Amino acid sequence: MTLADPISDALVNIKNQERTAKKECILRPASKLLHAILEVMQKQGYISGFEKINDGREGMFKVQLAGKVNECKSIKPRYAVKKDGFEKFEKRYLPARDVGILIVTTPNGVMTHTEAKKQNTGGRLLAFVY
Repeated sequence: MTLADPISDALVNIKNQERTAKKECILRPASKLLHAILEVMQKQGYISGFEKINDGREGMFKVQLAGKVNECKSIKPRYAVKKDGFEKFEKRYLPARDVGILIVTTPNGVMTHTEAKKQNTGGRLLAFVY
C-alpha cells in the first residue's frame, strides 16, 4: 500500500475485499475525509457499517461489507464542479442513469451528487461508487 492517496487505497481495498466475498475489511490510515466518505456509502447502502479503531498510531476503520459494490474508485484530479455541471461527470463515471453515486465534497460537507443538486451547490469530486 502506498501512502500517496489514502482515499484511493481505501476504496480499492473495499472493492478487492468485496470481489473475494469477504464480510469485512480494515482500512488504514483513518482520516476525517475517509470517515465522511464511509458515512455516505453507509447511508446509500453500499456498506453495512463501520467503526473507528484507535491503535495508538494513525487509527483504522473496520468496515462491514454489504456485498453491493461493483466498482468504486477515487477521482483524480479532484475536479471542481459547478452546481449545474454534474451531468457531464455522471456520464463519464457512472454506468447508467440513476445507477451509482458520485461522492462530492461541498461547503456543506461530503455528500452524493444528487444531494448536492438538491441543495443547489457545487464542489469537488472525490469518488464514484456503483
